[in-house]
Amino acid sequence: MLSVFVDANDSLAAVFERLHRNDDPRLRIHRDADVAPEALPEVLSGAAIAIIDHTYLPTDVARRCAGLKHVVFLGTGARSYMNPEELAELGIEVHIIKGYGDIAVAEAAIALMWAAARNVALMDRKMRAGQWLREDGMQLTGKTLGLIGYGGIGAEVARIASGSGMRVLAWNRTPKSAPNVSFVGLDQLLSESHVVSLHLLLTDETRGFLSRERIARMRRDAVLVNTARGALVDEAAMIEALGSGQLRHAALDVFEVEPLPADHPLAKLSNVTLSAHSAFRTPEASDNLVEAALAHCRRIAKG
Repeated sequence: MLSVFVDANDSLAAVFERLHRNDDPRLRIHRDADVAPEALPEVLSGAAIAIIDHTYLPTDVARRCAGLKHVVFLGTGARSYMNPEELAELGIEVHIIKGYGDIAVAEAAIALMWAAARNVALMDRKMRAGQWLREDGMQLTGKTLGLIGYGGIGAEVARIASGSGMRVLAWNRTPKSAPNVSFVGLDQLLSESHVVSLHLLLTDETRGFLSRERIARMRRDAVLVNTARGALVDEAAMIEALGSGQLRHAALDVFEVEPLPADHPLAKLSNVTLSAHSAFRTPEASDNLVEAALAHCRRIAKG
């Protein structure tokens, strides 16, 4: 059985080569991180398993991938790149990977929160341009952090934030409890939190979850952190709120369109801190991710 990693960058290709075992299913690494969907039938020629990092797999393209039976998506956000239900109708099963980067993403969310609160990126940009800009920041000790979604990443963010003296609120779609975390209704979380951090999976139900109406319910001058998926937020409403002062700052690792276009409004706002969908990128998380992907391939090969 052949598996093909269709969109390997150099770093992930090296991890796959290091962790792939002699008794694993045969693996072909396609070293091109920017694969056009139309090229996938050729790239996947002879493969039963496609390993995909960030390439779109439209259903009509999958239909032309002869022999393809499984997609191993490197992460949880497969729905942003393909339609799992439509692929299932073609006999193609989509496998996702959870938990591999919980600590890495949580640390990135915390880093973005602190950078936003203290205007680190803005002062850095101004100083590089020769301007000595001194900005008042938000002191986070004693402030309230609201977590929308409380899975593995949310739990790690709560642990770190609690240890730094923040009050932590959380809302989750299913009931949960955790030490040092108060689970509350969504309206209470939005109205009381100085910082709101998103940790939901993107589904048809959560797309646009942080709507214009919900942004309006947030505490004025709050910070929004998103390391989950850009499509969870009404982007136009967020941009308006940043411009009006309803939101103090947005610290974003994910966007509706990626890579973020250079002329995008978010790239022009001073009260936005940007990172390039890299919250999960640490050597430890990459090893966890690749080990999980190879484990999927082994299970598939064994039937």
